[in-house]
Amino acid sequence: MSLHKKLLKDTAVYGIATVVPRLFSFILNPLYVMPGVMDMEKFAQVSINFSWLVFFNVILSYGMETSFFRFYNTEDKKDVVSTTTISLFWSSLAFLVLGLVFRGGFAWALKTDVEYMPYIVWVLVLDALTIAPFSKLRADSRPLYYAVVKIGSVCCNVLLNFFFLLFLPKLANAHPGSIWDDLFTRDFQVGYVFVANVISSLFALLLLIPLYFKISWHFNKTLWKRMMNYSIPVMFAGIAFAINEVFDRPLLSYMHVAKDDIAKYSACYKLALFMTLFTTAFRLGIEPFFFSHASKDNARQTYATITKYFVILGSVILLGVVVFADVLKYILVPTASYWEGMKIVPIIVLANLCLGIYTNLSVWYKLADRTKMGAYISGIGAVITILFNIALIPVWGYMGSAIATLSAYGTMMLVSYIIGAKYYPIPYDVKTMGTYMALAIVLSSISFYVPVLRHTYVFGVVALLGFIFFVYRNEKNTLLKLVKK
Repeated sequence: MSLHKKLLKDTAVYGIATVVPRLFSFILNPLYVMPGVMDMEKFAQVSINFSWLVFFNVILSYGMETSFFRFYNTEDKKDVVSTTTISLFWSSLAFLVLGLVFRGGFAWALKTDVEYMPYIVWVLVLDALTIAPFSKLRADSRPLYYAVVKIGSVCCNVLLNFFFLLFLPKLANAHPGSIWDDLFTRDFQVGYVFVANVISSLFALLLLIPLYFKISWHFNKTLWKRMMNYSIPVMFAGIAFAINEVFDRPLLSYMHVAKDDIAKYSACYKLALFMTLFTTAFRLGIEPFFFSHASKDNARQTYATITKYFVILGSVILLGVVVFADVLKYILVPTASYWEGMKIVPIIVLANLCLGIYTNLSVWYKLADRTKMGAYISGIGAVITILFNIALIPVWGYMGSAIATLSAYGTMMLVSYIIGAKYYPIPYDVKTMGTYMALAIVLSSISFYVPVLRHTYVFGVVALLGFIFFVYRNEKNTLLKLVKK
């Protein structure tokens, strides 16, 4: 199988396994903002709690997923699998005990109700226990099993959310004194969201349990120390990354922004879905490929070519999402009371494109075993995120958070490129990538922020088609070769 064909296949398979669950999960956004399901204050609380889930997921995985792939191709595979699994198992168990015993303190620190903490803790622990099995499936190229578990878990979550938030209240009201009435608790919408997550996470773990019985359960202490030396900097990078990705919502809460505004910001943020899906699917397909291809003679040129076409596709998605944002809002944010937050959409979509480019550029420090540099770069982004939010939220509210997100990801992208050029030079076609990206930004900004053009769609559609033709004209030969392969 040719290099490009294998890359496209891996990206497509893992992309489906990622895109389909994400699409299902984003169905929940219209459900949550639906009138009568939950009010803005509860939706804001759900968004804040999910932000904390992202943050603590990084801590509970402590970089072991990346470390797994780093050592899987160079060390004894059985030792890597068993050592990773045992480490994550005991650390998760320890967190479960601490989280449940000190749930009151956690609830106070996270500014959430203590009644939700047991559910949050269980979701975190169950998700952590699936890290090693999922990594093993990816390393062994078992995408079908991977996809079934991922998609099945999310389908379970979506169905349970619809049951708890839509159907259970109706059944309880229609049948007083029945089992439905006994199951139903009024004003517990936030809790039901996390109950659904606990059940779906347990469902995923049960499907992966057979993999636990197939490992040797041999703990290689020497290997574990080496893996931890590699993974801890990745964890700190992940913490900084989580701050950049989701900490704006807790910061908005800490800075006493109205819950209604946090809800509008969180709801409209979801329109970055399409860029997020693209970058996530690409990362899942490309990360194992980067490590396995590192010893090839043409590796650096291949990385440069991959990044170039990532930027091209990302620029097309950026322009397409912004041009049709007012159409997409009827799908993802169908309640008009949330639409005031639409002004953040171009900024957030561009920020996620910068994040995707940074992910591609970050190959240099992973392959050069300089994972601490990743922590430093993400740390710079985290500092920018916190400082810009603190400075801009009092002035522009949640718009300040959107600007802070773009500033953080844009800075990380530039810093990674500059430092990477020194330690692991890759011949990126900066001029071509910059041209496509700049043109997409200009066209999307004009299309969205000029009212008369935004509401007629004529300029936006012409701009999008013209941009695609411009890409095709310049990249025709290479694109035709890729399609043929």
